[in-house]
Amino acid sequence: MAKDKAPALEAPLEDAPLSGKGHATPTRKEREAANKRPLVAGDNKEARKASRAKLQESRDRARVGMANGEEKFLPIRDKGPQRRYVRDYVDARFSLGEVMIPVMFAVILATLVPNPTVQTALMLALYAFVVLVVVDSLLLGWLVTRKLKAKFGEEKVEKGVRWYAAMRALQLRPLRLPKPQVKRGKYPV
Repeated sequence: MAKDKAPALEAPLEDAPLSGKGHATPTRKEREAANKRPLVAGDNKEARKASRAKLQESRDRARVGMANGEEKFLPIRDKGPQRRYVRDYVDARFSLGEVMIPVMFAVILATLVPNPTVQTALMLALYAFVVLVVVDSLLLGWLVTRKLKAKFGEEKVEKGVRWYAAMRALQLRPLRLPKPQVKRGKYPV
């Protein structure tokens, strides 16, 4: 009646993999203590000073790069091979617009003369000079467009190159940014 049962193995299994992370879940108090940081850094003055110095250095590098015409530092308005060509073309020629500001300043000073005949003559001369500057700017725009069509193709000329050329031609040469990269008379190929 009684059947003998096989003896049960009572030895623990050491090969069985352990489940879980291997450590207890930290309490909220422990996690908050571990994450606790000061709201304001202790060396705030030094950090601000270092940050300002780094920012100033990067601005100086960008300013010098832009003045030298480095492509990565130029604003979007000045980027691209066509804009560079226009800049070089405008910088290679003399434009009446370059002397417009000094002429206007001289006329303003000359109008201080109390003689109305002199003042009227100066104002008429100034108007004539402005008309000449406009004609020179239109001629420059036409020349630049023609050169760009010859170099880059009829359909590939960007919009706004005439205006870009005219505005650059109206600036005094030493005040242009990016600085002129070519000497007068050295037209781009």
